[in-house]
Amino acid sequence: MGMLQNQNPPAFPVPPKEYDQAYMNMLINILRMFLNQVNAQQVISVNGIIFDYNTLPDQTQVGSLRPGQVYVDKTANYVLKVKP
Repeated sequence: MGMLQNQNPPAFPVPPKEYDQAYMNMLINILRMFLNQVNAQQVISVNGIIFDYNTLPDQTQVGSLRPGQVYVDKTANYVLKVKP
């Protein structure tokens, strides 16, 4: 079974000994960019299988799915489920 790969965290700059506004601005910017990358990840790849939340059927379409197909249950906090 494959493992999901997490985003690698960015390298943080060495902090100064005292408060420095330029350092804090740079740190916040790095964190913002990293969080934007994490939040932008909509496609998950597991051993070559790709799930795209934007194109998966949802719980209202379960009746038309074949057993084993994956769908998003939006009534259960967007949990991925497999039709039995």
